[in-house]
Amino acid sequence: MHRNSTTVSTKQERIATLAKQSPQMAFTSLAYLMDIDWLKEAYRRTRKDGAVGVDGMTAEQYEQDLEGNLQSLLDRVKSGTYKAPPVRRVHIPKGGSTTETRPLGIPTLEDKLLQRAVVMLLESIYEQDFLDCSYGFRPGRSAHLR
Repeated sequence: MHRNSTTVSTKQERIATLAKQSPQMAFTSLAYLMDIDWLKEAYRRTRKDGAVGVDGMTAEQYEQDLEGNLQSLLDRVKSGTYKAPPVRRVHIPKGGSTTETRPLGIPTLEDKLLQRAVVMLLESIYEQDFLDCSYGFRPGRSAHLR
């Protein structure tokens, strides 16, 4: 396990414990928990072989200055100046049809990374509201495993 993974999982456990102990409590700020290690772990968990967004940035290009790119992202998020870039729209074939298509939105790698970081924060809170018998779109669960 990476050092970043351990640090992040410890923070996630702390959030989950607070959420479970005080379900009525409102979390007013979680941004302070997001640090460079958190973003490194989010980057590690982000799929890197997907199509590129409007900026054309690949994971390989982003990794060339990973530390600098993550620090820049963190600074923009914490200062409130981060603005999600437009999503690239492509049309892919619909079902088995050769003529019908459906739109697909492709965010930038950096936006996917930030979305993953936010999910990592919120999952720790909302997972506490589910019963053990609840399935669906939950980490490590499948509606097919009953």
